[in-house]
Amino acid sequence: MAPVWALRPPRCRLRPPPLALPVPVPGLPAAARPPRSLLTATATTWERRGKARASCSLTEPSWEERLANAVTPLWRLSYQEQLQVKHDSQRKILQTLASRLEELGIDAQKPGGLCCPLQPVVPSPIINGYRNKSTFSVNRGPDGNPKTVGMYVGTGRERNIVCVKANHVENIPSKHKQVAQCYEEFICHSPLDSCILFHEGGHWRELVVRTTRCGHTMAVITFHPQQLGQEALATQKALLKEFFTCGPGAVCALTSLYFQESTMTRCPHEQSPFQLLHGAPHILEELLGLQFRISPDAFFQVNTAGAELLYQAVRELCQPTGDTVLLDICCGTGTIGLSLAHQVSKVIGVEVVEKAIEDAEWNAAFNGISNCEFHSGKAEAVLPQLLASWEDARPLVAVVNPSRAGLHYRVVRAIRNCRAIRRLLYISCKPEGEAMRNFLELCCPPDPRKKLAGEPFAPVMAIPFDLFPHTVHCELVLLFTR
Repeated sequence: MAPVWALRPPRCRLRPPPLALPVPVPGLPAAARPPRSLLTATATTWERRGKARASCSLTEPSWEERLANAVTPLWRLSYQEQLQVKHDSQRKILQTLASRLEELGIDAQKPGGLCCPLQPVVPSPIINGYRNKSTFSVNRGPDGNPKTVGMYVGTGRERNIVCVKANHVENIPSKHKQVAQCYEEFICHSPLDSCILFHEGGHWRELVVRTTRCGHTMAVITFHPQQLGQEALATQKALLKEFFTCGPGAVCALTSLYFQESTMTRCPHEQSPFQLLHGAPHILEELLGLQFRISPDAFFQVNTAGAELLYQAVRELCQPTGDTVLLDICCGTGTIGLSLAHQVSKVIGVEVVEKAIEDAEWNAAFNGISNCEFHSGKAEAVLPQLLASWEDARPLVAVVNPSRAGLHYRVVRAIRNCRAIRRLLYISCKPEGEAMRNFLELCCPPDPRKKLAGEPFAPVMAIPFDLFPHTVHCELVLLFTR
């Protein structure tokens, strides 16, 4: 007999999302845009169909629409409208920063109540399917299938989580969806359960898919070992490898297949090593004419085409000269530093992920770049030591690109107290969060109690980059000088 979750009761069919039509993009020829008549006809068609459906379709969105609203809340807006929404939100952030600086006694008010001029949002070259990394969860789906591979609608706090397939999410490429579908097929045929709650048992957990413009695809599967012995684990790894190399999953043409045994929600390689089951240990990406090696947990901007525009702007804002030293804090695989290496005399990178540092060093050697050095460790431990004894007379420019948690206070203090740093670029995907605290620490008057003795910085220019179309987020580059 088929399992209970496979018996789908008849239900009212809900209205599907609109057709994925081309989105008008600045600079795109008018001939490449969908004619207004087509848009109108399409809207009318859906409207006609909607009236013919049951009344529930008029009031209750489908699960696919709920997921799209949760993951990509701006997906219904035209791209120009999305850019306007993001520009307005960045404007409010700069107004907030100006107000907070005023409270500290700093006259930072500029026209419009901003702390510095705000440039228009730089649009993404790719609007749909731009993500080069996607994370899929395994949980109970709308039909009750506990092995659904998708993304969450609902919250754990409300205990209403439903895992919905991401087939209609605009920013996820088709390759990622294909790998997720194949993974679901594999675990649905597996006698082992999915691991929904750790203490309740089960094994199959999340899937991470990474792709590059070089055509490479990496899949990382997380597995809770529970009480399985080494022989049983070896069997599961062999079955997984066989499925993706010789079975139905071979259609994914994986470059790399990784397996991670983990008893925690998130585990770095150092705690739970990534085990290569098939293919190459890394995938390669090309960016600004350079080749970059990417490990399973190394940071790389999720929108490669957008990242190129971002790094080109960083290069211009740094105003590098032949004797400039570039300090790349939270450098990941070295993308920013290596892209500027030929314009500066030296690049110093700091990164907490060891594998990312290994990638950065390989990337430098592979691209024939010899003026870079990379330091592995937490920035709050490495940077103060690095800058405390800084006596180099060459101009020092700092670029920071931290996670949403922002910079540790000791990192900000080390930057403030290093007189050689006169120019600082702060890149943040959530400037209204912990980054705001960093902005204030960088710009506040000297405070002996906090050991902030250095001259304060001042915001000079802000440029938002839309690296995340269909979402409310964008990457803000804020230039500080002193």
